[in-house]
Amino acid sequence: MGPLQGVKIVEFAGIGPGPLCGMMLADMGAEVLRIDRKVPIQHYAGQKFDSYNPGRYGVLNRGKRSVTVQLKSPDGIAAALRLVAQADAVIDPFRPGVMEKLGLGPDVCLARNPKLVFGRMTGFGQTGPLAQAAGHDLNYIGISGALHIIGRPGEKPIPPINYVGDYGGGACMLALGIACGLFEARGSGRGQVIDAAMTEGSAILAAMMYGMYAQGAWQPKGKNRIDGGAHFYDLYECSDGQYLTVACAEPQFYELLLEKMELIDPEFRTDRMNPERWPMLKARLEAHFKTKTRAEWCAVLEGTDACVTPMLDFADAPRHPHNVARNAFINLDGVVQPAPAPRFSRTVPEVSRRPPEAGENNQDALSDWGFSALEIDALRAENII
Repeated sequence: MGPLQGVKIVEFAGIGPGPLCGMMLADMGAEVLRIDRKVPIQHYAGQKFDSYNPGRYGVLNRGKRSVTVQLKSPDGIAAALRLVAQADAVIDPFRPGVMEKLGLGPDVCLARNPKLVFGRMTGFGQTGPLAQAAGHDLNYIGISGALHIIGRPGEKPIPPINYVGDYGGGACMLALGIACGLFEARGSGRGQVIDAAMTEGSAILAAMMYGMYAQGAWQPKGKNRIDGGAHFYDLYECSDGQYLTVACAEPQFYELLLEKMELIDPEFRTDRMNPERWPMLKARLEAHFKTKTRAEWCAVLEGTDACVTPMLDFADAPRHPHNVARNAFINLDGVVQPAPAPRFSRTVPEVSRRPPEAGENNQDALSDWGFSALEIDALRAENII
């Protein structure tokens, strides 16, 4: 089983980074109990994907169990505190102050469980002028500086879905924080609060670029070696309308690309690092790539040091031979999804169970966490679960 086997985590239901953080920890072997909302969530008309109860499509809930607890009643809060008292960590996905208003703030929880790692996931952090403001990924990466460098020259930045703020700067940073907190608590015997802000996490992701900017080495958007400005680092369309990713940034890899593509024009070599010539060289590469299909170019370039791979969609990526060879994707209850990562040589992570429906584990999970059958029946009779 995974390296976090034996760790118990209570995740309060949220959307985006909180659930991904919980999934990552569950993939690593932690027992993650998700406290879902007892009151049905109101959704927009016509919304197909239910973020709070997506069933088997809720990949971010895999490996977890779910109980529904009415958190607006004293008995519901008492039940939640009883679960927290047994946990090693908590995932709090709410705005600052919400858990305190519920009676589940860090002071209360740490008083019950001094070794608890209380992980808080917000966009702007627990303090500061924007702490109480609503926001989403785009807002957070907007003020962190991470967004303005994404896109083409002369065009407005491109929203990178929610990869940078919610997931990279949020979920991954909180997972790291919780893991570090758990490690430290084993020695000190004391828990602590983790304040994970997506603004700061996304800024961390841009750390190298901040250093380059300070040096005067980072050019405006779309005019750098690794942002699509250079002809040797971009996507190219082939004759069949499919795309290749080309990333031969080093000279030896670039030279191999030219050799395999039979490009003998000396300008490709003499002007490789001249940004003024990049648009012209890119146009020539575009024309050349359109002389063959993606499959034909892959037969020539993929797997070599020319640094070329196909750009695949969600349907094709799981079928790529490299991903198949590494079992990079799994099929869970008919839903193809990424396998747990990273890999461990000894404590091998695995998905322990499919995503549950909200409240599916009211009986078995509460029983395993120390509630008697009579107590569970009483909570159900009082409409607490």
